[in-house]
Amino acid sequence: MTRVQLTDAEWEFIGPYLLIGRYGPYRERLRQQFEGMIWRFGTGGQWREMPREFGAWSTVHNRFRQWRDAGVFEALLEGLIAGAAKRGEVGLSLVSIDYTTVRAHHDAAGMHLSEDAITALEKAAAEEEKARSKGAASRNKAGRISQQIPSGRSDDVSGAGGESV
Repeated sequence: MTRVQLTDAEWEFIGPYLLIGRYGPYRERLRQQFEGMIWRFGTGGQWREMPREFGAWSTVHNRFRQWRDAGVFEALLEGLIAGAAKRGEVGLSLVSIDYTTVRAHHDAAGMHLSEDAITALEKAAAEEEKARSKGAASRNKAGRISQQIPSGRSDDVSGAGGESV
């Protein structure tokens, strides 16, 4: 049973992006291995569960790691996007402009900042937090700190002995 994942037209586009080492793989094996990777990520199965028609699972896994480390998949993705843009098939519906869905800590994206930049950012965040908390708490006539409750009423947050906290 053949498990062909790609059409010939798709392979014509993808093939040139895939690296071939000095000792292989040969072009016919290259497609087989790439389709094995598609099978693995399409099914969510383990590498060891890969059907033999894609080749030895360890070979396909090693090829995947080599291509990942060499940036082959990034180049392929950029090529796909560029090709779609040339054909006018890229629309703004694919672009996310809502920062709440893509916001991440700078370390999550691999961004590296100097110690001075990190210190400045932390200082600015602390000042912003201080200003925000200053606006949320207000002093009542007796000098006790009271907080605004969402219902609109103000509750005293001082201790039972009448001392301010």
